[in-house]
Amino acid sequence: MKRWHLIVIIVTFVFVILCIPLLQKTSKTWTLKGLPLDGKVIVLDAGHGGPDGGASGGDVIEKIVALSITNKLRDYLQEQGASVIMTRDGDYDLAEEGLKGYSRRKSMDLRRRVEIINNSNADLYLSVHLNSLPGTSSKGAQTFYYGSLIENERFAKYVQAELRESLNNTHRLAKIINHVYLMKYSKVPGALVEVGFLSNYEESQQLRDEEYQNQLAAAIYRGVIRYYTDKNEPPN
Repeated sequence: MKRWHLIVIIVTFVFVILCIPLLQKTSKTWTLKGLPLDGKVIVLDAGHGGPDGGASGGDVIEKIVALSITNKLRDYLQEQGASVIMTRDGDYDLAEEGLKGYSRRKSMDLRRRVEIINNSNADLYLSVHLNSLPGTSSKGAQTFYYGSLIENERFAKYVQAELRESLNNTHRLAKIINHVYLMKYSKVPGALVEVGFLSNYEESQQLRDEEYQNQLAAAIYRGVIRYYTDKNEPPN
């Protein structure tokens, strides 16, 4: 029995010695590859919430769809190493409990969203909304940016390019906009995406669909990845 014990020990020792280079190589491979969003802090803002439902198209409500898409986007980003901060993760606004008056609640809600963006050491933010107009013909996702930072434009163009290429249902371009409170007072690069028009019946039905929401979230996610990894100028 002692002889067999000795043989087993020798064979085990040889096996370990032979495996060390392979283990070292595997470790180096994982270390060098990494994840594209490692160390990045990204704030995601699902528009509206609580008493503020936002736009609606029949029974499709902006605050609900915006949160659903934002949750899906969060999952994509976290899988690639990002630390994601949500301004809201449920059906509520950010105003003080008990504060009366819609306009007062809205003002406090927006201020607190900006505070989260500016006080979280974020590298990037993205706000998700749904559009609506009096007419019914407008459709398609569009990304907006504030003109204070060149990085806002770069980011918005990458996101819009991915929305165009992935969904193949819009020719809209990223557009500068200067009157949105959250964008005006946020101090880090970011953009706002209107993912579609609830005033267009066909598109409103798409926007309630889980698979289409996944496509939207995936397109925005790819825009984030391109913003951090693509060295070329973003398309218009």
